[in-house]
Amino acid sequence: MSNQVQADARRPIGVFDSGVGGLTVLDAIHRALPGEDLVYLGDTARVPYGTKSPESVARYARQAALALVQRNVKALVIACNTASAVAVELLRDSYPTMPILGVVEPGAKASCEASTSGHIGIIATESTIAGGAYQAAVRRLRPSAVVHAQACSLFVALAEEGWTEGELLERVLERYLGSLQQSDAPGIDTLVLGCTHFPVLKNAIANVLGSQVRLVDSAETTAAALTELLTDSGELHPEPDRQGEIRYLVTDGTARFARVAGTFFSRPVRAEEVELIDIPQLQK
Repeated sequence: MSNQVQADARRPIGVFDSGVGGLTVLDAIHRALPGEDLVYLGDTARVPYGTKSPESVARYARQAALALVQRNVKALVIACNTASAVAVELLRDSYPTMPILGVVEPGAKASCEASTSGHIGIIATESTIAGGAYQAAVRRLRPSAVVHAQACSLFVALAEEGWTEGELLERVLERYLGSLQQSDAPGIDTLVLGCTHFPVLKNAIANVLGSQVRLVDSAETTAAALTELLTDSGELHPEPDRQGEIRYLVTDGTARFARVAGTFFSRPVRAEEVELIDIPQLQK
C-alpha cells in the first residue's frame, strides 16, 4: 500500500443526522470498526427533518455533507431515514468518488434476506412511512414481499426521554404494534426498525412481538454495509487495532445533546466534548 493510499485511509468517517438518533448508527459503526476515527454532525438547530419539505431536507443534507467534507472525511453515512430517502443519490452525484451510504437500503436488504414468509413489517416515523422509501426498497429487492408499514412517531419521544423499559412503554408498544399481527391475516416474521431512535427500544419491542419475529436494526445493517464498502474500496484504516477518536459537532444545544446522547451511545458524552458549529449555508 502506497503512502498516499495509507494517508487517505487514515481520514475519518463522517456521519450526520438531524439530531441525536443517529448516534445509534455511530455506535454500531464504532463497534464494527473501532480503529476508525469518526466525526458526527447532529443538525440540532433544525431537528426534526421529518416535518420539512423534501426540498428543505435535500438542502440541509447538502449543507451537512459539505461541513463534513470540509473536515476531510473519507466516507459519508447519512444516519437519518428522512435524509437517506431524499438525498443519498443527490450526494452521490455531488461527491462521485466518495463512498456514501444511507440507512434505508441496508435495512431493506437485510429484511428481505431474513424473512422466510415474505411478510415484512416496517416501523418508522410518520414522515418516513408516508414517504414510502422503505416500502419501495423492500419491493424492489423482493417484489413478492407483503409489506406492513406502521408509523410510530411517539417512540421517538419515549427514546429521547430514556423510557426504554417498563409497563407504560409495553402498553404503548402493544398499541402501535398490534396492527402488524392481525389474527385474520398472516403475521410478519421480520420487522425493520426504520428510525435511528428505535434500536434503544429493541429489547422491549422483542418482548412484545415474541421470538418468532426477527428484528432488523438499521443501525447494525448500516455499519455492516459500511464495513463491506470500505473493505471493497481498500479504505479501511491501516491500523485496525488502534482506538479510533470520535468528534461530536452540533448546530445547537451542546448541553442537551450530551445529556440525551447517553441513551443512544454506549458511553457517556460530556458537554465539553461537543463542538458548536455553523454549517455552510447553501441556498439551492
